[in-house]
Amino acid sequence: MFVIGGLWYGPLFAKPWQRAAGVSDEQLKSGNMPVIFGLAFVLSLVMAANLAFFVNGLPLGTTVLYAVAAGLGWAALGLSTVALFERRPLSYHLINGGYLTLAFAAMGLILGLWR
Repeated sequence: MFVIGGLWYGPLFAKPWQRAAGVSDEQLKSGNMPVIFGLAFVLSLVMAANLAFFVNGLPLGTTVLYAVAAGLGWAALGLSTVALFERRPLSYHLINGGYLTLAFAAMGLILGLWR
């Protein structure tokens, strides 16, 4: 998730995401970045472990399909439900939902290959 996130929220969609999320350059520099990245890493591991419970023993193609379904159907749409009430623009939904869907697909691919 970190490699995909680094590309997704870096060179690919940094400025569009900042506009959609209403985050300034100054806000990005504030906060304890080691703690933020550390917690994000732990949360990513928990998500991967949770996904592993659902796809354990399934063929590679099915594992990736289920991971995409979890990323889009649970993670992205759950985020979008909250974002609707926060009055976020469509670009916010698409950027963050696209990231989650792609990241879950990558997790599924890794879990499917790791046997």
